[in-house]
Amino acid sequence: MKKLILPVMLCLGLSAFAQEEETSWTDGFSLSGSIDAYFRQNITTLNKVTDEGYPAPGSSFANQPGFALGMANAVLSYEKGSVGAVADLVYGPRGTDAVFGSTTASSSIVNQLYVYWNVSESVTLTFGNWNTFLGYEVISPAANFNYSTSYMFSYGPFSHSGLKADFALDDNWSAMLAVMNPTDWTDFNPAGSYTFGGQLGYSTDSGSTFLNLIYGDQDGDYTDQGLGEGAGSTFQVDLTTGYDLSDSFYLGLNATYNTTDAGDMGGDDYGFYGVALYAQAALSDSFSLGLRPEYFSEFAGGAGAIGGYDAAGDANVFAVTLSGNAKVGPLTFIPEFRLDSASEDVFLDSYDGTPTYTGSLGSFLLAAVYSF
Repeated sequence: MKKLILPVMLCLGLSAFAQEEETSWTDGFSLSGSIDAYFRQNITTLNKVTDEGYPAPGSSFANQPGFALGMANAVLSYEKGSVGAVADLVYGPRGTDAVFGSTTASSSIVNQLYVYWNVSESVTLTFGNWNTFLGYEVISPAANFNYSTSYMFSYGPFSHSGLKADFALDDNWSAMLAVMNPTDWTDFNPAGSYTFGGQLGYSTDSGSTFLNLIYGDQDGDYTDQGLGEGAGSTFQVDLTTGYDLSDSFYLGLNATYNTTDAGDMGGDDYGFYGVALYAQAALSDSFSLGLRPEYFSEFAGGAGAIGGYDAAGDANVFAVTLSGNAKVGPLTFIPEFRLDSASEDVFLDSYDGTPTYTGSLGSFLLAAVYSF
């Protein structure tokens, strides 16, 4: 009988140890992110900073000359049972540009910060600050095929703070409703007005389609605050879709329309619209090639994206970006050629005391993105 005591005690000890491991605080914790840097060179114009600035596409990120930094991105997530939290932290030039709506130093590295509750298998509530649901592209370069970004992504929302509810309607259909601060006001709401968002999605094993909407006053009632004139409500509708047409070829599309009521300022409503294709072909297990043609147009002054306008405040740009993705384990090299052709002369062409401008800009970029 005594011979059974040690094995029994050992089994009980192992069982207790296993239970302790199962309930460890590390269960449900994950860490992911990326680090990126790049080299950029203009092909058709000068390559130095002048008193008139430096010629670069009007889109966000990846616009500095020579060797330049992207950002370090760390995403910490923790889930226990039906609840969880996400802290998405960014540091570096790309991160700074992404969180431009932050107003305090302590939140200037916060890209996303939210908690969530899986109320049921079909309903999830999210409270806090999350990246936008509009558009095809995202902040993290690790999740984009092209390293440089489109005009539509650059001048649409980056982030929202508020409360949203996601609904899984069935195996394919989903929906989302949200009430949020004005766009990109992530720390708090200074305007006293709110923006409403919605999404309807359809997904299959080969791809997905999302119809996205936002509507709301982005700067509040300035006259009531004694601050002068303000704009009215902004409405944006956005379609994002993409499907694997074969084992080696993918085709995506993003189309958007944004308009803002002139409000107290008077005049015409202003805004922008555009469409872009995302064609990607896997040429081998480690190398893919992608083409992104984009047409982007502003009216009545738009969002100030293109930077030069005709007498009516209208302008457009056609940008074609050819990118490669060469993978070496978790490291991806992205060589990229881009040509931006605008309806107005907005790109600095030369500067010898007197600047000259041109309507087109050709550039080359080589990025390195490490994902973990």
